[in-house]
Amino acid sequence: MIVVDTNIISYFYLNSKYSKIAEQTFKKDPVWSAPILWRSEFRNVLTFYLRKKIITLSEAIDIFECAEEFLKENEYEINSMQVLSLSHSSGCSAYDCEFVNLAKDLGALLVTQDKRILHNFQETAISMSQFLETH
Repeated sequence: MIVVDTNIISYFYLNSKYSKIAEQTFKKDPVWSAPILWRSEFRNVLTFYLRKKIITLSEAIDIFECAEEFLKENEYEINSMQVLSLSHSSGCSAYDCEFVNLAKDLGALLVTQDKRILHNFQETAISMSQFLETH
């Protein structure tokens, strides 16, 4: 099991330069977890794609439903005090620290491409390429 942030989920479900490596990450570990926050963030990503006319509303709905089904058994509530503490000590956003907190709670790696998270949480966070090379 790994924790993935919304960007990794987006790369997996939407065409981007990171889509192939996201698929490889999935093949290496197909059990992905995320805080419930992923839903709101992913809806926001889909809205961006809709506004840019990259996908249709029907496609956005289908994509969200697929992602929701995939993650439904591995979504978690997060402890606000722990998130605030992590955010305060690192300078990362509370949104980002939800993913960090979940990884810490589950004793799992957080797979992310976010440079700030990778820098501030080296014991918890790993990039997709690092994950593929070392695990």
